[in-house]
Amino acid sequence: MIHSRVHVSDLREHVGRTVTVCGWVNTLRLQRKMQFVIVRDSTGMVQVTHQRDDGPLEAQLEALTTESAVRITGRVVDAAQVKLGGLEIVPEQVEVLNRAATPLPIDEHTGLEQRLDWRFLDVRRRPATQLMFAVQTTLEQGMREYAYAQGATEMHTPKLMGTASESGAEVFKLGYFDRSAYLAQSPQFYKQMAISAGIEKVFEIGPVFRAERSFTSRHATEFTGVDVELAWIDSVEDVMVFEEQLLAHAIGKVAEAHGEAIREHFGVEVAVPAMPFPRITMAEAHEILRKGGWDPEGVKEDLDPEGERSISAHIKEATGHEFVFITHYPVSIRPFYHMRPADDQAVTLSFDLLWKGLEVTTGAQREHRYDVLLKQAAEKGMSPEPLQDYLNAFRYGCPPHGGLGMGLGRVLMVMLGLDSIREATFLFRGPNRLTP
Repeated sequence: MIHSRVHVSDLREHVGRTVTVCGWVNTLRLQRKMQFVIVRDSTGMVQVTHQRDDGPLEAQLEALTTESAVRITGRVVDAAQVKLGGLEIVPEQVEVLNRAATPLPIDEHTGLEQRLDWRFLDVRRRPATQLMFAVQTTLEQGMREYAYAQGATEMHTPKLMGTASESGAEVFKLGYFDRSAYLAQSPQFYKQMAISAGIEKVFEIGPVFRAERSFTSRHATEFTGVDVELAWIDSVEDVMVFEEQLLAHAIGKVAEAHGEAIREHFGVEVAVPAMPFPRITMAEAHEILRKGGWDPEGVKEDLDPEGERSISAHIKEATGHEFVFITHYPVSIRPFYHMRPADDQAVTLSFDLLWKGLEVTTGAQREHRYDVLLKQAAEKGMSPEPLQDYLNAFRYGCPPHGGLGMGLGRVLMVMLGLDSIREATFLFRGPNRLTP
């Protein structure tokens, strides 16, 4: 008789009945008189208890190895002494679906780099990591929900480009039939093209490639970007409002669905942030930081990681808020397509969003006037030829627009208090890692 599979988390409803559980052998305690097998599925763990009787079941259980994939059919019985849910399964049938080789290549003491070599095992063995992917799913769902409710159209832009986008630095070059192609560093140019195509609000979650030799805890050479572009805006403020509402909605979904589990596995409290988020200009940030002894030479135009952490700590102390928008970045450290205010040509109508000291987003109002774009590209020493397809989008009536690019892994990393983006990604890609 075939019994349909029951998840471990639902076993309490089946006490006294015979059920089938499918999962992995978590631990084996093979004693003189008893055999105990802890079986783990994606919802929890259950103890399988068998009294030795020299029968076929005894031999099957004896031959099991940790992490073998098994299907066990047996009776669910109340067992108050058992820590795992106060019940156990008395087996009637044991099937080994895939026996795990021994010894395992990683254990709980293995360092991160080696765990990444065996990421499938690492994820399988750690419920916290599985929870992280469930959180990612809910977070993306929440972001999409908000974007859809605002009338956004989800787009899928090319990741192969004929010319190096943006500055031309930090791109991966690859053979493309008889010529070269480049991997997109961002969907920036394409989502602006979609705005020019009359799509009022553009939304995309997709891969982004950056050829940076960065070995920090927050850089990856391939990551998932959340990109938004909004047409007919009045100012960059419209973009910041869209983002804080999108994040508040998505974080709310996560708190509702996984708040308790996150507290248990990560020791972190996920709470919906208050709106509006604090906003300060880069000039104000510099002033505050320099009073605290940051950049004593007064040479830094951008915020380094230490500056980002310090300004976030200052804002948290002053306002109680974990988020802060830093606005009005200098022209020198922003791309040519960022718009500049009429009354101050030295800064851009742009922002970064910091969450607990980590930059999770860059955004701006874009320059939509063709002649101004040409001039700003020339100032940056860029020749218009490779940019022609992009520039053409602004020659025939492109509306004012702005948008943002957010790193999904960074948002997860801060939300769950992870030490590295490597842990917020299924299979990490960095300068030294192209496998598995």
